[in-house]
Amino acid sequence: MIVKALRVGLGQLIIFIDFITRPRKQKRTAAAQAKVEAAAKGLTLYQFHACPFCVKTRRTLHRLNVPVALRDAKNNEQDRQTLLEQGGKIKVPCLRIEENGQTTWMYESKVIIDYLNQRFSAA
Repeated sequence: MIVKALRVGLGQLIIFIDFITRPRKQKRTAAAQAKVEAAAKGLTLYQFHACPFCVKTRRTLHRLNVPVALRDAKNNEQDRQTLLEQGGKIKVPCLRIEENGQTTWMYESKVIIDYLNQRFSAA
């Protein structure tokens, strides 16, 4: 019971710190932002709201100004099941990438952040 309360409290602290220290969004021309939004339509992030690695990944999405669909794999049973059945394991963060008729499931926050930076930082 104490461990769960501690975990919930730490999770809320992580979310609060993220909120007050959130980086600025990258500025782009309207045309460039439209291209980013079109490219991001094929991306979905499976995450837990208070997971530190998920927060780190969402901060990168915010900084790069990349709108990605978020799926709650902790509280939404359907999202959790999709992550397990299609991604292969319940591990977050997980970025689902759909492009050229193929679906890739990318795990590990560092790998996801590197991918996002390579794909969207210059855009």
